[in-house]
Amino acid sequence: MQVREATVSDVPVIHSLISYYAELDRMLFRSLADIYEDLQNFLVAEMDGRTVGCCALQIIWSDLAEIQSLAVNNEMIGRGIGKTLVRAAIEKARRLGIKKVFALTLEPQFFEKVGFVRVDKKTLPMKVWTDCSRCPKQAQCDETALIFLVF
Repeated sequence: MQVREATVSDVPVIHSLISYYAELDRMLFRSLADIYEDLQNFLVAEMDGRTVGCCALQIIWSDLAEIQSLAVNNEMIGRGIGKTLVRAAIEKARRLGIKKVFALTLEPQFFEKVGFVRVDKKTLPMKVWTDCSRCPKQAQCDETALIFLVF
């Protein structure tokens, strides 16, 4: 498996991966326009020349970034693709000088296995002020907040 920065040719697959889980209400939908706009934040995982997973690292503030849109091809679950993508995103955060990486997720156990710890969403005010205020689930948020301290 290889993890690399996403390119324009990856956008249709990234969109398909995210849409699959968004339709199951497991993650937030992202339009093609959103993905193109944030493409420089995306990493993809390839196996045998096929893109099988994606995630984005969104910088929120000087010391804080978020793992977003983590999606793995449903047929490839359980092969370590998600963990590899998250570890690559953490390494990217380290190179950028980001001290904390967080995730808002419906799968907290997955992130805990990678070394994240649960925190109260109120400890992430920069996130709440930006994206959460526009989220359709804002009033009934069912996601768990977790954080990873980058050293």
